[in-house]
Amino acid sequence: MSARAHVHGRLGEELALRHLLRKGWTLLDRNVRDGPREVDLVLRRGDMVAFVEVKTRAWDSMGHPLEGLSRRQRARIRRAARRWLQSHPQPGVELRFDAVTVRLGPGPEFTLEHWEDAWGLWDW
Repeated sequence: MSARAHVHGRLGEELALRHLLRKGWTLLDRNVRDGPREVDLVLRRGDMVAFVEVKTRAWDSMGHPLEGLSRRQRARIRRAARRWLQSHPQPGVELRFDAVTVRLGPGPEFTLEHWEDAWGLWDW
């Protein structure tokens, strides 16, 4: 990953987190690693725990940010989430995998979309 892409990714994660906190979510964990696998954000709201993957692209990049979320990456995120749950039990909650896409524009402009239960959209 280039330095520019890394900076964009961190900015996208921060924008996504701020958005979700404003929507009433509580941050449980961030950048959860299990070997090569990672979950960007783990959040809870009521009886729902969401494992959130954030995809960020520059405005002028080709394609939609979700195009970068491959089947293999989703499987890795699932395994990291399973490992996180082993050490952070969450009894009585529903679990889901969300995605947040961030497109960075010129200057301070950006667009953000929260895709609830995103795996259901993309695993057919």
